[in-house]
Amino acid sequence: MPPMELQVYEIKTESVPLYEEFVGQVYGEKDIPIRARVEGFHQGINFEEGQRVDNGQLLYSIDPEPFMEKVVAETSKVSEAQTMLVQAESDLRRIEPLAEMSAVSQQELDMSVSKRDAAKSSLEAAKANLNIAKINLGYCKMYAPIEGIIGKTNAREGEFVGKDPNPVILNTVSQLRNIRFQFFLSENDYLKIAREYIARTDQKIERSDSADIGLRLILADGQEFPEDGKIDFIDRNIDSSTGSILVQATFPNPDRLIRPGQFARIRVRFSQADNAILIPQKCALELQGRYSVFVVNSENKLESRQVQVGESIGEFYLVREGLKAGETILMEGLQRARQDLEIVPTVTEFQSKKLSQS
Repeated sequence: MPPMELQVYEIKTESVPLYEEFVGQVYGEKDIPIRARVEGFHQGINFEEGQRVDNGQLLYSIDPEPFMEKVVAETSKVSEAQTMLVQAESDLRRIEPLAEMSAVSQQELDMSVSKRDAAKSSLEAAKANLNIAKINLGYCKMYAPIEGIIGKTNAREGEFVGKDPNPVILNTVSQLRNIRFQFFLSENDYLKIAREYIARTDQKIERSDSADIGLRLILADGQEFPEDGKIDFIDRNIDSSTGSILVQATFPNPDRLIRPGQFARIRVRFSQADNAILIPQKCALELQGRYSVFVVNSENKLESRQVQVGESIGEFYLVREGLKAGETILMEGLQRARQDLEIVPTVTEFQSKKLSQS
């Protein structure tokens, strides 16, 4: 039979960025819990759950009656302390001239001074207690500390709140203009990223390019988030129990698509392989972890050759050893191929959609 006409792939070298992916969780730019700072019966909800709230907007109210009564009681104590101070100062003014004439003993003068000082201290303590009572009364109304999206409330009207086991954190307000993505790196991965960042900085690459180190977010549905991110926080130490370090990246979120609590994968560019050899994965045969390809020799005959495969990049393998630029390898009919089989090679381009998207 005449030689079969089969498609082959011509090997070329190119510069290829190398990536790793890590799983992490999304947090808002700010996630502020709304806490009940005093105990009482929940009276009202003044917002729509899941909607935007403004900074300073009233959110919750707690029955203020007990706290208003406390303010009245503390006001009365302030008045009483003021009266005691006036009386003590009056007694002291009456005794001081007599003490100068030795009409009263020094002990009586000292007692009058002590009573005046004690009355001053009592008045200051009463004012402080009144101030605390007013502060607690103010806590009966809870306002939004920031502009953002508010979640589902944890307490309905009529519930007693502010003390365990009743709700203490009533809700959370999140700013979503930007989102924080936190993930963990092993020591080895951390060193790779750190060295890449230092190398890029030494090469005087612009900060906007070097700071992000090629970060991309892969959402749960497999789609890539279109915004570029950058690392803005690396924890100070490696966790000795897990051997990992916490890293945080920030991504713009202009459409508020991403919400706190989501899990996603982050793709991090570790380095770049220059003069790299990529072959389509369909060109390689794998057996017990070993990879081989069929190389077309100068006589258009097939030669089986083992290759050392590295990272997967889209629909390609990065070949570490075994091939060189200019060689051609079989791309179709691998199941029928055998050593020294003569073919008519047709050089064909292979375009990976995954590689072009990355």
